[in-house]
Parts: sequence; C-alpha cells; structure tokens
Amino acid sequence: MSETVLLCPRPLARYAGRFLLLPLLPYQPPLEPLPAEIWSNIFSLALSADASREPCTNVFSWCVSLMLVCKYFQEVASPLLYANVKVRTVGCLDKFTSRLYTADQKWDSIRRIPFSTPGRWVQIFDLSEITASLDSQQVFVVDSLLTKLFPLMPFLVKLSLSPALPLSRRALASLTNRDGNSNLRALTGVCYHVSYSSAVSTEEDPSVQLLQTCHNLERLEIIGNAINPLDLDSFPDALEVIRVPSSTAKLDLPRLHSLTLLSMPSSSLMYALLNTSLPRLTALSITPYDDIPYPGAFASRFLDIHGESLWTLSFFTPKSWPTRLHPSPYTIFHTCPNLRHLSLECPLPVLMLPDATDSPQMVLPLQIISIPRPNNEFWRTLERVLPSLPSLKVVRMRDTRWLRRGMNNHAQEAGVQGEMRDWRRRLARKGIRLLDGDWRDTS
Repeated sequence: MSETVLLCPRPLARYAGRFLLLPLLPYQPPLEPLPAEIWSNIFSLALSADASREPCTNVFSWCVSLMLVCKYFQEVASPLLYANVKVRTVGCLDKFTSRLYTADQKWDSIRRIPFSTPGRWVQIFDLSEITASLDSQQVFVVDSLLTKLFPLMPFLVKLSLSPALPLSRRALASLTNRDGNSNLRALTGVCYHVSYSSAVSTEEDPSVQLLQTCHNLERLEIIGNAINPLDLDSFPDALEVIRVPSSTAKLDLPRLHSLTLLSMPSSSLMYALLNTSLPRLTALSITPYDDIPYPGAFASRFLDIHGESLWTLSFFTPKSWPTRLHPSPYTIFHTCPNLRHLSLECPLPVLMLPDATDSPQMVLPLQIISIPRPNNEFWRTLERVLPSLPSLKVVRMRDTRWLRRGMNNHAQEAGVQGEMRDWRRRLARKGIRLLDGDWRDTS
C-alpha cells in the first residue's frame, strides 16, 4: 500500500490501542504502457498468422473489430489495415478511391506529415483479380478510378495489375507523374499494347517513360498483346507495326533481378531494355520467337546481351486460343553459361554445347531442367549433353502430373504416364530425379 493504515478496534475505550495494517501481498507498481511500436509488431504478427490460416475476409473483419476496441488500438491498427490492399470488384475499388480522395481533400499543408492518410499507408496494392467479369464500360470506369487513385498512394512498394486490363495513356501518365515512384520494388501484370510502339522514338512510349522513373525496381512483369500469333504467318504484313525507332531511350534499373516479358515479339520497350545495363538480372521469363526475322526475334538478342548473368531462364508462351508456339534458340548454353534452372517450351530445341577450347569436355552448372512433357527426340538431345551437366539433379515435366494412388498397373504404364516411368528409370541410373508439375517424384 502507498499509505499507512492504522486500525482502532476499540475506539470508545479509555486507552484505545491502534494496530498497523500490513498488506498480505508485497506492493507491485503498475505496469508501464507498451510503446506503439511493440503493439504494431504484435498486430502485424497476428494478422500474418491469421492470413495464413483464414480467408482474407476473415482477417479483414478481425482487423476491423480490433480497431473498435479503443481509440489507441485504432491508431495503431489503421496503418496495418491499409498496408496491404487487394481489390476484387469494381464497387470495392470505387469505395476505396472515394475514401482516399476524401481524406486527401481534408489534408492541408500546415501539417508536418507530407501526405494524407490513409493513402500514405498503402504499400501493397493488388488488382490482379478484378477482371473476372468486366464489360467495356466497367473497364473504362476502372481506368478512370486508377487515374484518380495512383497519385494518392505515394509509398507503394508493390503494384500488381491485371494483364487483361490494359491501362490507357492517361492512367500510365498518372502513374508515371505521381510522387514516390522511386519506392516501387515490384511492378507486375502490366499489359503492353501495340499502340505504345507507334511513336517514332522510344522516349515517347508511355511504358518506357514509366520505367524511367522507377529506378529501384527489383521485379518487373510485362505481358503484351501486340500481335496476334496467327498474323505472324505473313511476316511482311505483321511486321509493319514493328519498326526500328529513330532514337532509343536508356533505362536505369540497377536493382532489377527478375524480369518477365511474355507475348512481346518486338516493341519500343524491348529496344529500351536491350540498350539498358541490367547487372543484377538473374531470373528471366520470356516468350520465344526465334523463327521471326529481324526485328521481331528479340529473345535471342536479349540473351546475347543479358544472358551471362542469368541463373534461371524460362521460355513460356501464354496459352490462348488459338495458340501458336514458336521455337526457342538452340544456343542457350552459349549465351547463358551460368544457368541453374532452364525451362523449355515446345517445340523443344536441339541444344548445342559451346566449343570447349581449353578442355575436352565443357562443364555447365545446370541443376534443374523443365520440359512440358516427355519427348523421345529431346531424350536423345538430353542424353548427348548429360556428360557436360554433372550438377544436374532434377528433370521436371512441367505440364503433366503423376496419377493418383490406387490406379492399376495398366493405367500407370499407358500413355504419358508410361513414358514418364520410362524416363524415371533411365534417369535414376544417372542419379537424376524425375518430378511432375507439382514437384513430386511419385504418384
């Protein structure tokens, strides 16, 4: 107790005695309040743990109920609620844009905080699932909302768009001219349209102008819809839109380590990337166009310039109807000698080994090779290059799966399953595992 208490059991006695009241338990001072940083870490761990077990809606409801506990909890949990935003419908995007725009209108320059809340709290914005069922009018509405929304999120670290939703030039200009593009680390799902390459120089390409402001990008994903694959059968007509620009811009992307370029045989952006130094590029996913004459065949030229630093190379053609598959370059080991993981696309190339002048046998560090499905012709190619791949540990069938347990032996040995079992027996003699598309080695 903080004060002394005296008991007087006989107050009316002539000589009343007094007794000192002693506490039964030792005195404990009150606990100090936890700092806001510790509460923030506690809420972050709780949200991440719930997100791994519960759907996103339940995590959102839990965070909202957490904010209703008290005003102090609301101040701590609000930045966590807006830090990672995933929008799936046009209605949610409209409400989110109105919330940020209203807050920005109330902000004044007298405050010491440079940007309004909650816009400055948004660090991850995911829009990849919004194009499930959109008509042309809704696409225009989404584009208008994004044009209004991009300047309100200055501290974005990761922006995920939908490749089925091409941004207009005004939306790209809004994203380019906003504050904080230097904070972007990942930009994925960007749709590249053929109209962007209509400019005379690459400096006028809106996508190139955007990348010129994102100097700290680490991951970039661009999916093009420039040319219909069937139109490439007639090269003179299809390549009229593919022209060499009079001047080529040079980008500054010193931290870029993962790059995805799909369905882009040629563009102003490709010219800019060819003219850019990418010292940290280690992972590349690209659509092969090795049978298209200049200036369309950019896959081989890109590997000639940037292939030496690559550790992971994936050739992939987006599956649309009708799908036109183009061959991959057969000089992959010449241009990319440091590969650890190679994923090939049909038609599978006849890989050629580089000439070994210093030693009789060239040794490559490749550890994993992926192909769509078993192919007898490629087996002969693989068997020929295996002596130069002493580090090869895994061969993966990317588009196939082992049959589930319980199927009879006839089903296990038929068709693709039988070929996979035959490959597994052959590779096992060389100490190499055969995995399916789910990275499993058994059914």
